[in-house]
Amino acid sequence: MNMMSKTALPRFSLAAIPAAVLIFSLAQTANAQALQGQSVEDRLNTLMRVVDEQQRQIQSLERQVTNLEMAQRGRGLPGAGAPDGAAIAEQPGADGLPVPLPPLAQALPGANAPGALTGTATGVPVNPPSPDAGTSGGATGASAASGPQQGAPVGVNPTVGETQKEAQPTRTQAEQAVVEREHAPLFDHKLTLDWGISDTYYDRRQLQLSGFLALDAIFLGNINLGETKSHQVMADLDVRYGLTDRMSIDVDVPYIYRHSSFVVGGAGGAASTLSDASVNSNAIGDVNFGVYYQFLKETNNLPDVVGSLRVKTPTGTSPFGIKVQQLTPDNTNLVAPSKLPTGTGFWNVTAGLSVLKTYDPVVLFGSISYTYNISRSFADISSVVGQTQPADVKLGDIIQFGGGVALAFSDKDSASISYTMAIEPQSKTKSPGGSWTGVPGSETTASVLNFGLNHVVNKHLTINGAVSVGLTPDAPNFVVGVRFPYTF
Repeated sequence: MNMMSKTALPRFSLAAIPAAVLIFSLAQTANAQALQGQSVEDRLNTLMRVVDEQQRQIQSLERQVTNLEMAQRGRGLPGAGAPDGAAIAEQPGADGLPVPLPPLAQALPGANAPGALTGTATGVPVNPPSPDAGTSGGATGASAASGPQQGAPVGVNPTVGETQKEAQPTRTQAEQAVVEREHAPLFDHKLTLDWGISDTYYDRRQLQLSGFLALDAIFLGNINLGETKSHQVMADLDVRYGLTDRMSIDVDVPYIYRHSSFVVGGAGGAASTLSDASVNSNAIGDVNFGVYYQFLKETNNLPDVVGSLRVKTPTGTSPFGIKVQQLTPDNTNLVAPSKLPTGTGFWNVTAGLSVLKTYDPVVLFGSISYTYNISRSFADISSVVGQTQPADVKLGDIIQFGGGVALAFSDKDSASISYTMAIEPQSKTKSPGGSWTGVPGSETTASVLNFGLNHVVNKHLTINGAVSVGLTPDAPNFVVGVRFPYTF
């Protein structure tokens, strides 16, 4: 419930008092007509009883207003030990306002019978019932008893003293969008199509030495500063399907376009003269699929815990065996691969665990995963033209962990910030008949800071925007993306 609804309900509840006074006035007029023809003493006694009855009803309305205000402030209903009848009479209705008490003439015994206005010699019953005792048999009493069951506000118990099952906390649409993006697919939907596009940018500069070291102190040769700028644009479609309320499966098919520019000095034999060239490639990426299982559903005390198992296939272009060639005739330093890979070339299996807890309007989330890269034999891993080198390659297994927080600042909008780190140890190669040897410089640590913004368009469509900033040299400079999950 947002802040506007919290402040609006007490105002409506306070407005119920003038309405009750008007009902009392009408009831008093009806009873006054019934008093005609009575003695002065009988009239005085009757009016005193009517005044006392109305005073008790006014006090009951004041208690209802107080109870509703305290419930809206998160304090629940006071007086939990009150009798059941009083608890039912003071419950709010389906619209959140107190259930109005019936007019005095209707609350009295025999009010619906013929001659109700003159049921006794004085026109009113001798012993009118107390309004705090509730109305257990009439239609009004049934409405008051059923009102809280159908639309009671959060924090108000339907029946005082009744044991309630611990239910899942209610999430807003914005919070639900955060759950789907950061945590796991929604299990209560059968089919979701999640289309997204992202741009990953790398900018790398390195010092290139072409020569030799004389007398262990003097370098003889060319010193050039090389620069590589790379954009990787990926569009993918992730199809998710919920098998049960705890299990779902998905398959993700990416298509990748890569553009890399290479800038190196040494054109025409001069180290200060630069030359550049670019290479473009586009192809399908590594198709991956997975299964999610919800171990724990979120409650007021427990977080949401989801496990996942994903498999990535080597459907993209492998980086092994791609030959490096000279791109310009006047600069022997400007060499680059003839085409750019769109995949890793390996099968891998990733097991993950994610945890999420909602503290309206804040959502906390975290995850950890382990990726096992399966070793594979390649007929050629050499990048030199005219050379063939068969070998087995084993990439390092990746450990990734992270966490973050999201804030829902409206029913449809939320913002998030999170941190992710991936650690990959050294890769290894093995020639036929040889032993495993490490690849120098292959150990990486990628650390990224993520910013997200979600907007719920309607009950089917959500827009998720994200920007990631690399914090280490092994991470990309930045990643900008947007996704459009559509749920049927």
